[in-house]
Amino acid sequence: MYEHFFQCPYCWEEISMLLDTSVKRQRYIEDCEICCNPIEISVRFQSGELQEFEVSSIEQ
Repeated sequence: MYEHFFQCPYCWEEISMLLDTSVKRQRYIEDCEICCNPIEISVRFQSGELQEFEVSSIEQ
């Protein structure tokens, strides 16, 4: 597991997320732990190292 810190695209608060390094590519939606808005998360690992991490708001 890998802990990654980033800013929520809605409330701009810093939050952390545990990422599974055994899955090379991941794309999913998770709610911000502070403001509860949905965040689309895209993650890519290579050889257990984080290569790409993107978050975006979801238009409602």
